[in-house]
Amino acid sequence: MGFQLPGKKSVMSDINVTPLVDVMLVLLVIFMVTAPMMLNGIKINLPRTRETNPVNLNTEQLILSYTREGDLYIGEQKFLREEIIKKILYEFKAKKTDVVFLRADFGLYYGKVAALMSMLKANGITKIALVTEVDKKSN
Repeated sequence: MGFQLPGKKSVMSDINVTPLVDVMLVLLVIFMVTAPMMLNGIKINLPRTRETNPVNLNTEQLILSYTREGDLYIGEQKFLREEIIKKILYEFKAKKTDVVFLRADFGLYYGKVAALMSMLKANGITKIALVTEVDKKSN
């Protein structure tokens, strides 16, 4: 869209980028707010601990979620216990990693989480990072 400046005979045909920048900033803020929610789609009550090693989970990491009902998820996809090892080993190659971030529900019995970790270790998956929530009271 062109317009004419006062005192000039030629038409100025530059694009006004201000509305574009405004829209892009709004979209960026929306993405920044919703991105962490998309990562943790599986509802789990994580144990609360003091912050020792801060971890920012992202989609490039292999996140294994273990729900109170005993269901196993990688991302938001549910897997049977018999399938989980094969899927983790496949994801290790695809994501070029060897670490599993385990998000286990606080309501699970310790023995169930220990049995899952034992099964993972017996199948060569030895780097397991337990994911917890930060207890704001203990910091």
